[in-house]
Amino acid sequence: MKARSTEDTIAAIATAQGEAGIGIVRLSGPEAVPIAASVFVSSRGCDITGPGRGRCVYHGEVRDHAGVIDEVLLHVMRAPHTYTREDVVEINCHGGPGPLGAVLEALLERGARLAGPGEFTQRAFLNGRIDLVQAEAVIDRIRARTRAALRAADAAGTGRLSAAIYAMRDSLADALARIEAAVDFPEDDLPELVDQALRRRLEGVREQMSELLDTARAGRLYREGAGVAIVGRPNVGKSSLFNALLRDARAIVTPQPGTTRDLIEEVITISGVPVRLSDTAGLRATDDEIEQMGVEIARGALRNADAVLLLVDAAAPVSEDDELLAREVSALDVPRLLVLNKIDLAPDARPPAWAGAFGACHPVSAKTAQGLKELEAALGRLLLGDVAAGPDQGLITRLHQRDSLRRAAAALDRLLANFTASPEFLSIDLRDALDALGEITGETTPEDILDRIFSSFCIGK
Repeated sequence: MKARSTEDTIAAIATAQGEAGIGIVRLSGPEAVPIAASVFVSSRGCDITGPGRGRCVYHGEVRDHAGVIDEVLLHVMRAPHTYTREDVVEINCHGGPGPLGAVLEALLERGARLAGPGEFTQRAFLNGRIDLVQAEAVIDRIRARTRAALRAADAAGTGRLSAAIYAMRDSLADALARIEAAVDFPEDDLPELVDQALRRRLEGVREQMSELLDTARAGRLYREGAGVAIVGRPNVGKSSLFNALLRDARAIVTPQPGTTRDLIEEVITISGVPVRLSDTAGLRATDDEIEQMGVEIARGALRNADAVLLLVDAAAPVSEDDELLAREVSALDVPRLLVLNKIDLAPDARPPAWAGAFGACHPVSAKTAQGLKELEAALGRLLLGDVAAGPDQGLITRLHQRDSLRRAAAALDRLLANFTASPEFLSIDLRDALDALGEITGETTPEDILDRIFSSFCIGK
């Protein structure tokens, strides 16, 4: 991405496309107020550029060379007490494509530059108002699909994850100061600086890194969601369970085996995680060409799922096909649950002999909803694991955060494994750990990664 100038004034529509009662056009930069003043006429004759005019709201019209564009409310916010720490003007006009586009065009004609994706938030980051974790939380808030995802984004946005990273960096920086003192003043009459007390403190930091790394799966699932495939032989009740979990008759259910030929997907929420639930064709050998295509699609969903629910019919004898399918699912490196369906017809049904490969067996009736809540709770535990931290705590939510934290942990492992080595060598590993942690908060993040992160934002944010 071409480097963006921070010396000019940027403008963009900050609200979603479409029709709404109100839309917002945002300006930020050194000429934000003069540019806005050049197209705005106050209904009370106010001068928005005058001294002491910060944090004010004005009523009036936006005009261009052709006349009045729209009746607006104009908000003036002065640096440094703004989102970007620059002068910011927000123009509230009617929220249709016509007025919003015309207002933006008028601002661009008067000297503003169209903002790139995420450029307002990038300026907030570059101007020191927020760190990289908080900047990424902005887009996570916008895209949050569940309350848990929103709480996780809020925890990052309000600095809880950053606080954990900064605390680890502070501990490592103190350790580095002691190690470098041992290097710089080897002959001085100083107490031992690289001692077992220092090692224990570093081991404590390493344990904190492990605990934070353990949140990465949950953090990713809250943010991105999970794919869960329902698989089994034909007529074991996959579509019935799919409908029961959705609380809606989305999939066709008939006594005839092989009804489901294509992949049917809907999104539900399980333990705060957006779950893309897939109802698949029954897995069996068949001469029907269309059904064969459905079976192949089902196997693709099985291979790509974040978790699998294998259904067995409790009211029918366990077949060899069930066992073969269980082996196929068990061979995949994917979390899985065994579900014994139709217990309304067979309340005393027992798990198959091979059920141990799936851990617990979950009896349900998709028809009566018996055991459904327990299955949902088990699926939530399967997805999120044993993470002690909930979404209100600081969670690792992104791949680059996890990668940086892993590299920091690996550097600390090297240091601890060679703790009796020369302090010069220890300082190398410690600096590597500090740099890796700094990549998470943005202090040492390479510019190309920063550009990639902010380019994923929407324009106007």
